[in-house]
Amino acid sequence: MELLRTGDSGIRVPASPPDPTRVALVGALGHGLRHRRAIASLRERGLARLVAVANRRPVAPEADAPLDGVAVFDDYRRLLRESDAEIVVVCTPPHTHLPIARAVVESGRDLLLEKPPVVSPDEYAVLAATLARTGVACQVNFQSLASPALARLGAAAARGALGTPALVSVAGAWWRPDAYYRRSSWAGRREVDGVATADGALGNQFAHAVMQCLAVAERVGGPYRIDLVELERYRTRDIEVEDTACLRLTLSTGVRILVAVSVCAADFVYGDLAVHGDRGTARLEFPTDRLKLPGDSEFRTVTGRVTMLENLVAHRRDRTVPLLAPLPVTAPVVDLLGVLHAAPEPVLVPRRHLSPHPDGDGQVLTGVVDAIRAAVAAGALFSELGVAWARPAYRVTPGPAAGPPAPPAPAPAPPAGT
Repeated sequence: MELLRTGDSGIRVPASPPDPTRVALVGALGHGLRHRRAIASLRERGLARLVAVANRRPVAPEADAPLDGVAVFDDYRRLLRESDAEIVVVCTPPHTHLPIARAVVESGRDLLLEKPPVVSPDEYAVLAATLARTGVACQVNFQSLASPALARLGAAAARGALGTPALVSVAGAWWRPDAYYRRSSWAGRREVDGVATADGALGNQFAHAVMQCLAVAERVGGPYRIDLVELERYRTRDIEVEDTACLRLTLSTGVRILVAVSVCAADFVYGDLAVHGDRGTARLEFPTDRLKLPGDSEFRTVTGRVTMLENLVAHRRDRTVPLLAPLPVTAPVVDLLGVLHAAPEPVLVPRRHLSPHPDGDGQVLTGVVDAIRAAVAAGALFSELGVAWARPAYRVTPGPAAGPPAPPAPAPAPPAGT
């Protein structure tokens, strides 16, 4: 970015800072409110300003997310026709992403797309082809990839601090009440109107943890293909997706990934990541950017995190600035969504293994936190540990990646906004 310019007198004077990048938001309520707050924060720094939002329901200003001077639409197509936005943020249900994202890209705007970017490998191929044809930038909002501690962990692995990596694991235990699955028409659903969704512990609640595992596995072990997927999915309530899961991936590099998670736990385990090598173990706390490498006596905070939108703004102004989460980085997670959609329905846990949550509105899975911790410690599936409610895993060997699909028929128009 130019810091000095030559004036009429020939004297070098400071250049004027660029105008704030104009940003529009499709889906302004719920999680979209977080995006509004993030854009407001960037406006205070002179980096970006919100110029338009699209949402099906009325949008009200908030103290930390004002709408002064912001055009409000009830249809994203009108927003694209009538606003002068340079970047569009899409924060709508995952099964609506593809048609909205394609419309944004075809309009020539850069795109910040909520995770997961799309819900199937076929949709991924369509979006990737559109991006390649237009040259538009697409950033996926996997915030876990913005962690500066992740970069430091990769550098440590590259210099041999872990030795030969063998296992990347993550343990997560949260609580989601029954009301959580009544929050929207797609919550807890396997598909809506014939289109696959991306809800569930692996596809939604812990998607950041899964994405971070996949990214770390490449940084510590090198490029890979997934040779074997072993999947155990469980549900404790009347939903179509998993609220508890154990996933193990065997990679072509010899590294394994083990993800053990639940949203039916009375105790809280955020979803922190560990990398086990023959010279030691590294541990990464995603929300705090704290890292503990072999030889460290305690966790150390790694500073320097930026938001995905801030990174995209910098990339738009200077294309030599690399994106933190371009679409190709997310391909393995989309492939896993394809496996989830093809897998059998989650196993219903018998009620004798459940107990009321202390806060009410749902049941917790008895002993699930102990099972999760045991799984990541051993790199084992629940069923291999003899957990009472566990059943044998679904196993699949992914085939070779398919080539680009034929141009699709026009997709049905999704609901405008969200």
